[in-house]
Amino acid sequence: MEYKVLIVDDEPLARDRIRELLRPHSELKIAGEARNGREAIEAIANLSPDIVFLDIQMPDMDGFEVLKEVKPAAMPFIIFVTAYDQYALRAFEVHAVDYLLKPFSRERFTEAIQHASVQLDRPVNDRGEGRIISLLEELKSSRHIERFAIKVGEKVLFVRSDDVDSIEAEGNYVRLNAAAASYMLRETINSVESQVDPRKFVRIHRSTIVNIDRVKEMQLWARGEYKVILENGASYTLSRGYREHFDHFIKNK
Repeated sequence: MEYKVLIVDDEPLARDRIRELLRPHSELKIAGEARNGREAIEAIANLSPDIVFLDIQMPDMDGFEVLKEVKPAAMPFIIFVTAYDQYALRAFEVHAVDYLLKPFSRERFTEAIQHASVQLDRPVNDRGEGRIISLLEELKSSRHIERFAIKVGEKVLFVRSDDVDSIEAEGNYVRLNAAAASYMLRETINSVESQVDPRKFVRIHRSTIVNIDRVKEMQLWARGEYKVILENGASYTLSRGYREHFDHFIKNK
């Protein structure tokens, strides 16, 4: 039996690599390619692929946002492909059949194909759940992100979450403040909040998360708000909307 494959990646070389690795798998036919999230949504709707190799981080919308736009009945099997290992748990939570971390080997690629093939051969009502549960079990010891991967030009820098003092929202990006440096990460603050350890990081404002171990003191400010002062001297507003949450966090710390 033949299965249709869609390749989604904004990098031409990455699409070339997947195309080349697919050649020995005669049962898999490339139905199309997409360079961004919008093209991916259209291609999934028009081509009805069985398997999609989906890059997570793309310029217009990420892979998770793409899947939100796909109707459940039309959802293909997803193999996420990315250079950033921080997305692994989220990938499995949206029922990805596998997850390829760039750069991946031919052997690892073949393993992902085998996982997808096993699922495709199963009855529709018995696809994927065992594999997903197994993968989540493997990840349970590292459920919260331990390091951030920051792309800077042609390099990828790794910043330990324990070294982050605070996280600030800047549109569709967040700024990670760590020691004397700061880094821009293409993530929303809500997404980052769901990934960091809630025992260490607390939301104090709709645009601010702080590492509780870096908090030095609180100062009463205007209109019933407080200023949260970090050990490095940085000052952030504790808004009234997050005051109760913060107090509860401190009491249970």
